[in-house]
Amino acid sequence: MALIIGTLYRPEILELIRDPIERATWIDSLAVAAAAFARYKAGIPVSQIAEELGRSEATVRSHLNQKTKAGKLVAETYEKIKRGELKLAVPFIKAVAASAEEEVRVLRSEVERLRERNRVLESQISDLRRELEKLRNQLNAKESETMSIKDEMERLIKERDDMRKKIEEIISEVKQAKEVILEGLKIIDRVTTAS
Repeated sequence: MALIIGTLYRPEILELIRDPIERATWIDSLAVAAAAFARYKAGIPVSQIAEELGRSEATVRSHLNQKTKAGKLVAETYEKIKRGELKLAVPFIKAVAASAEEEVRVLRSEVERLRERNRVLESQISDLRRELEKLRNQLNAKESETMSIKDEMERLIKERDDMRKKIEEIISEVKQAKEVILEGLKIIDRVTTAS
């Protein structure tokens, strides 16, 4: 027990397990390495250790031969305990537990803050959707109005063209009538001059 606790609370390990993603991996590796090391020092064969821990013999040997970082750290902790350099204090463990509780409290607070932020964002998205729908309706109304104006303009242009054609016809008729009148006046003038 001292081997795993002593290794777990080394400053570099505490730093490594601050990351929640890495925490489970490190704790598992250190627990396996510490258990393998303690059993090996107690004279238990590697095959039995592997069976008891539910790991392959290769994994157990890697930890025991310090080929893994967890194996090296556990071996260093063992040497410190053997030399009397490492003393474990229960208040330290309580402090770490309190720190973990504080971390959980902070994480819960952060989750609640994020939930509230999510609610605000969802409300804003809902408002924006309503505004977008309103703008779409206005755009559709403007498009309908534009189509009506276009139809009216086309009608007026056709009406103008028809009027222009009629005016040209009237002008042509007036010219013809003028020519007839002038011709008639000439005839009258000749008749009156001849008499």
